[in-house]
Amino acid sequence: MSTPENNRAQTYFRPAELDETAAKQIRKKERAAQAAKTANLRRLRLEKESADKEAADRLAAENGGPPAKPARRSKAVRKRAAVRLIY
Repeated sequence: MSTPENNRAQTYFRPAELDETAAKQIRKKERAAQAAKTANLRRLRLEKESADKEAADRLAAENGGPPAKPARRSKAVRKRAAVRLIY
């Protein structure tokens, strides 16, 4: 079924298919790079949190107790929750 119209259409659509395939490969590489970057940032964050916790534990052991909690605001100063209106 190789008609001249079909051949002309294929000469137009074949390069478009190749461009689409190349674009998909580029997006795949970009996604992989983004995932690697996110994994690295997560690793760094977890390391920092671990180091901060160790430092806080060490400081608490030196001071003889758990770290002090921040003071709570009085009830009068607290923000009121938003009220949902149902229509």
